[in-house]
Amino acid sequence: MLPSAEKLYGDEDFVFQHDLAPAHSAKTTGKWFTDHGITVLNWPANSPDLNPIENLWDIVKRKLRDARPNTLDELKAAIEASWASITPQHRWRSDGRVAAWLHVPIALSRLSAAAARLGFSFHHARRDEAVLSLWLGPGEDRLPAFATHQVGVAGERTTSISLVKCWRSTTNAWKFPGGLSDLGENIGETAVREVFEETGVRSQFCSLLSVRQQHNHPGAFGMSDMYLICRLSPLSFRIDFCTQECLRCEWLDLTELAKTSETTPITSRVARLLLYGLENGFQNIDLTMEQMPAVYSGRFYQLYHRRLLEAWFHRRGLD
Repeated sequence: MLPSAEKLYGDEDFVFQHDLAPAHSAKTTGKWFTDHGITVLNWPANSPDLNPIENLWDIVKRKLRDARPNTLDELKAAIEASWASITPQHRWRSDGRVAAWLHVPIALSRLSAAAARLGFSFHHARRDEAVLSLWLGPGEDRLPAFATHQVGVAGERTTSISLVKCWRSTTNAWKFPGGLSDLGENIGETAVREVFEETGVRSQFCSLLSVRQQHNHPGAFGMSDMYLICRLSPLSFRIDFCTQECLRCEWLDLTELAKTSETTPITSRVARLLLYGLENGFQNIDLTMEQMPAVYSGRFYQLYHRRLLEAWFHRRGLD
């Protein structure tokens, strides 16, 4: 032990770790450490063994049961072969893990090839890193797939609407201002932000009006796309649109928008939905948002649903 300590640490101080096995806790052992000025780490009784080497020795011993060496040289060779055959998967499984995740920075992407040789495969990639996964449990891989949907949100105002024509649009048609929702951003927040970024008009969220689902979307790398249209209330009316994204931006009357051919089918349909709400009450078309506590402590989620009448609650005794 002393030659190893001298080689590893030289004159530097170090702390020696061992557990409370009888040989380690004997008085003669303690006196030897004291006489040699070696500090020993205090070890609580019945503590969990955090040293991974114990798990590795267990793997080696189980492998040696099948080797059955007859001589000292055969034993040495069997130990070396068993040790060399231990893979990360052995260690992780011995720790009770069912999966391993590997985060590879883009600057170290060359390491992905080495990980693939150990059985890893790509799970997803985000900007400056790729995440690889390896299933260690029994049977087929049960890890959840990465997100397959992108969420786009558009906002509109009632009576008259600010609409935009985009530079990169496949059709030269009027559409609602909007864009992709950022990670961790609520639907209403996306609508308000995107409307302001594209038109310069400030607004506040009122309700969710409709949801469009489209699969194999060309603009989503072949993934699925969710497009949510919100009803907003304007806080300003002056247009100062983004020239990098929009060709034009104007306020259009709802009735005109519902009739014009210079728009997309979804824009025309939502315009008619809003006209119906204006004439018959938005309570008939709105999906309002209610924030509710999630099962995970300290977290909340947003539930969108048709508002229920207070009289119904009272009649059912659910006040």
